[in-house]
Amino acid sequence: MNTLASEKDWLLNPNLLKLVHQCRRLIHSEFGVKLHLTEQHLEQQLADYASKSRSSHLVRTWETLKAQVPQLQWNSGNTEEDVSPRRMYRGQAIADDRPAKAVEEGAQNGGTPPRKKQVIYRGQVIG
Repeated sequence: MNTLASEKDWLLNPNLLKLVHQCRRLIHSEFGVKLHLTEQHLEQQLADYASKSRSSHLVRTWETLKAQVPQLQWNSGNTEEDVSPRRMYRGQAIADDRPAKAVEEGAQNGGTPPRKKQVIYRGQVIG
């Protein structure tokens, strides 16, 4: 029988626990999310935040931890973000507000999408 304690026995290693605490601190400072060691999907959350992070230190720490714990490498698989790349802003996926038709027209017009509204600069109509 697999229990939560037997699945997370690697957390009893002081060196690995130090890396987990370091990841938790970096996630808390960057994202404002406080992860607890008793959460069910702690490994998945650490992996998700490490993939969203702009901090190379967090990514490096997570990779070090993942290299030392074989269970983490098995759990880390392809996510939906790996399959279809999306536009990102500060580590968060944003909705693509540009319609595909406007992007195609922009590619035909020299790379710039057509303007939808009139732009006025210092009282003069531009473009």
